[in-house]
Amino acid sequence: MLSALIGVLIIVVIGAICFWAIDKFAADRRLAQLLKLLVVLICIAAILQRVLPLLGVYI
Repeated sequence: MLSALIGVLIIVVIGAICFWAIDKFAADRRLAQLLKLLVVLICIAAILQRVLPLLGVYI
């Protein structure tokens, strides 16, 4: 349980760093929004990959 919590925290921190980098370096606003959406989807998928086995759901 603790390992999953630490993993989720690491995923959130990496996502926040990606958001900062996108804000800082993306020149086009639409491209930045699409990149942020991609980061959110990847982070959600990674978090679900860590949490779902704890809930007994195996895909």
